[in-house]
Amino acid sequence: MALGDVMEIRSQFFTYGETPEDRLLLHTGEAFGPVTLAYETYGTLNEQKDNAVLIFHALSGSQHLAGFNPEVPGVGDRWNDACQLGWWDDFVGPRKPVDTDRFFVICVNYFCGCYGSTGPSSINPETGKPYGGDFPRISFGDIVDSQLPLFDHLGIKKFHAVIGSSLGGMLGLNFSTRYPERVDRVISIACGLDSTTLTRVHNLEQILAIENDPNFCNGHYYDGPAPLRGLALARMISHKTFVSLYDMEMRMTDRCEQEEDEFSWYKIKTPLESFILHQGRKFLKRFDANTYLYLIAGWTNYHLKDDTGFETYKALFERCKHQKHLVFSIDSDVCFYPEEQVDIHRHLLSAGVESEYIVVHSVKGHDSFLIEPELYADAIRNMLEK
Repeated sequence: MALGDVMEIRSQFFTYGETPEDRLLLHTGEAFGPVTLAYETYGTLNEQKDNAVLIFHALSGSQHLAGFNPEVPGVGDRWNDACQLGWWDDFVGPRKPVDTDRFFVICVNYFCGCYGSTGPSSINPETGKPYGGDFPRISFGDIVDSQLPLFDHLGIKKFHAVIGSSLGGMLGLNFSTRYPERVDRVISIACGLDSTTLTRVHNLEQILAIENDPNFCNGHYYDGPAPLRGLALARMISHKTFVSLYDMEMRMTDRCEQEEDEFSWYKIKTPLESFILHQGRKFLKRFDANTYLYLIAGWTNYHLKDDTGFETYKALFERCKHQKHLVFSIDSDVCFYPEEQVDIHRHLLSAGVESEYIVVHSVKGHDSFLIEPELYADAIRNMLEK
């Protein structure tokens, strides 16, 4: 089936950890299971199983890279029309930059996610209720490790390439440095080696917004009202770093509106205020507050060198000398400033790793990697074809 000329695709599910010896070992030492991962694949895995490309999604993304997916079992209304068209549809597909006529592409919804993978909204088999706030605190390394049994199940010992943008770029670097033997090429877009001071401040504001919502209830809100105000405020705090001020102005309409319960004293007077409120509101329809909280906390505590146990980045990246890296910056990005990608490139070169650095000139800000395929296509295609 197809929607116009967009092919229909369905998510798949892989479950493991139903016995104690198969459970996921977390960074805390806790063994967790069972774990279900929602994932999608595109293209065909060849007989040698050496044409696989792994893509890590961004903070609020999903396993649904390309095509049209009308529903994901168990996700309900959260899987709405904003989710149904693949978030990287312009990049992944036949004869596209990540060419599914040649490559077998896989993307997995993260452990702690809300689009079919095991997360806080999943049912805890021991209680028959959602995990909620009892879900374990996770690190980005835990998310990476949770996917390894799936790759082994598929028979993929080494990926032709790993690609990640934003938060997904940090996960891609985590995977490619902790398991360097499983990766040949790494494409990182608009990400960093650790969480910066500004990031940690922004993230704390978002964490506090959700935790201070009276409906949060320490994460146990699934049998009552959800912390929608807190999640909306968190999204508003983050959204201003995802788009440039110029692009924000271009997206505005002439509307100036607010819901009755958003303010008791202040009245919305400008399209800018209405726009940012709209971004918070529409996010509520497709995402879970706990998942957002867990991912933001994981981002806050992310530090690649410390997470991998190395004293220097040179020592860390020296294990990756067989890899080829492509590092993208976006010159208008205020979520991951270009200096962060310069650091990645510099440390790679210092360790003797082949690395190409490209600055994308865009007025779209951080979200450029989602909406301007023409600025990335040739470089991505060339890296994959090397």
